[in-house]
Amino acid sequence: MILNLVERLDNLMHSNLEIIPWGSPVLSFGKISSSTIATLGLNPSNREFVDNLGNELTGTARRFHTLSSLGISKWSDIEPNHIDSILELCDNYFNRNPYDSWFKKMDYLISGTTMSYYFPSERACHLDLIPFATSCKWMDLTNEQKIKLLEISGDILGELLKNSSIKVLILNGKTVVDGIQKTSDVVYERSFMSEWMLPRKNNKGVAGYSYKGIITKVGGVILNKEILVLGFNHNIQSSYGVTTYVQTSIRNWISKIVIESL
Repeated sequence: MILNLVERLDNLMHSNLEIIPWGSPVLSFGKISSSTIATLGLNPSNREFVDNLGNELTGTARRFHTLSSLGISKWSDIEPNHIDSILELCDNYFNRNPYDSWFKKMDYLISGTTMSYYFPSERACHLDLIPFATSCKWMDLTNEQKIKLLEISGDILGELLKNSSIKVLILNGKTVVDGIQKTSDVVYERSFMSEWMLPRKNNKGVAGYSYKGIITKVGGVILNKEILVLGFNHNIQSSYGVTTYVQTSIRNWISKIVIESL
């Protein structure tokens, strides 16, 4: 699958999609092969490849491979040993230099299930709708760019889930909830969650909603199994005012359903 992604990336080198052309595709964050639960986001952050000044991460700070770290000038030069190296960094992401300021919050939400990204559990991983990092945030992309990125990546998540042992998918935020709805056969049970209300000074606040469903097909790929999907409309990292109380309530909701389902 990495070869397929690299070929797609090579074809997108001169696109206007804001993809970081020299950064490798990110198949997974952590060991998908041993994971029962996966969280789902939009696409890898540019911070997986660059520092605060926009310089490529190197040495022990490196998180994923790039053209320079693999010693090649273009993706069409990739060899089997390069593919193995890319997969190794994906599998061992949480044992190296994970972007903890993002992932620790997600790990807390699933911690009530006793599963975690981190050692010694390593029974959870993170996936994205789009496996390519962009130089800017998702909200700064145009609608046309977002649609195109989803189109070129639609089947990747389906293939990953089909060939995995993942039984539960956790969707981080309304944009991801909507993305899965567009690309899968999910029918959500949507519920208002009063404890998830985000306070605002001048109005009644931002309501919280949960989403629950089952998927058997993603991106046109038949999974040959059912996967439980749980989502929430607040983006845990970027929605303003996501309090510890709200995070704990979401954690309790996830753990209760997962423990009853598995």
